[in-house]
Order: sequence, then C-alpha cells, then structure tokens
Amino acid sequence: MSIEFRGTTICAVKKNGKTAIAGDGQVTMSESVIFKNNAVKVRRIYNGKVIFGFAGSVADAFTLSERFEEMLNKFSGNLLRSAVELAELWRNDKVGRKLEAMMITADENTMLIVSGSGEVIEPDGGVCAIGSGGNYALAAARALTQETDYDAETVAKKALKIASEICVFTNDHITCEVI
Repeated sequence: MSIEFRGTTICAVKKNGKTAIAGDGQVTMSESVIFKNNAVKVRRIYNGKVIFGFAGSVADAFTLSERFEEMLNKFSGNLLRSAVELAELWRNDKVGRKLEAMMITADENTMLIVSGSGEVIEPDGGVCAIGSGGNYALAAARALTQETDYDAETVAKKALKIASEICVFTNDHITCEVI
C-alpha cells in the first residue's frame, strides 16, 4: 500500500494584461490527515518569465513541473509549444504511465491547463482552477471577475479564500504569483 499525498487548489485569473496564479498550502495524507499546511505550490520558472501552480499527487506534480521546465528550456520559453510537447511526451509514453497531477501555467500572453494525462487546454474567459477545491474557486473567480473591479491578483486570492471555506482539502495559506 502506498501513501498518497494530495489536496490542493490552484486558481488563475487573467485580467487587464496581468495574470495571477494562486494556490493554497495544504498537503493531505490519504483522506484524513493534514500533513503540511504551508506548502508552496505556485512558482516562477524560466528566469521569472513563466509562472505555474500544480495540484495532484505530490511526486507526480513535481515530475510534471520538472519535465515542463525542461521543455521550456528546450523551446526557448515558448509556453504553448512546451506544453504541447510535454503532453505529447506523456501520450506517447511506452510504459503508459499517466501522472496524477495537473498544472496551470502562464506567461505574459498565454494561460494553459496541462494535465499529466496529456491534455493542454486554454481556458475560456481568462479564469481557470484545478484541484480538490477547483470548482469552488472557479465559480468564485468567475463571479468576482464579472461583478467587481478587482485586479487579477485580488480575484485569485479571494477565490482561493472562498474555496478554503468550503473544501476540506484546501486551506487559506495562499501563495500568489503575478506576471
């Protein structure tokens, strides 16, 4: 029996030329133990030009993010090409291993959701969220984006805070990066 470390929520908002990605800090062991509450799951890579946040199994999330950074280096920081090449790598994996992780990544122009099973999705409306509290954060971010004048960072943080009040796998120790 393996122990799975899970539980997180990542929310991204693109508004007025800025993109913010926010993530909570909770790492949950199996279904009932909070293993850590101040993990950092949102980071800058590629000389600060790309931000990303990851959700899912911790080991798989680290693998996904490491491979993604390798692709960014290989393709000179081209976010879309790097994401597509990474997805193709997983789809063509001869072992057939699918990573139990997803990430949201962005540069100054593009925001994408990348999964460990080979999907690359450009979200509609400049708002997306993944992870255990993703649907709560997504609904909150959409409402805040449409009904307020908050900037991208404020919307992402407030959406995470709302998700943390509903989802037991999400906390309010929020890390946010803006590009």
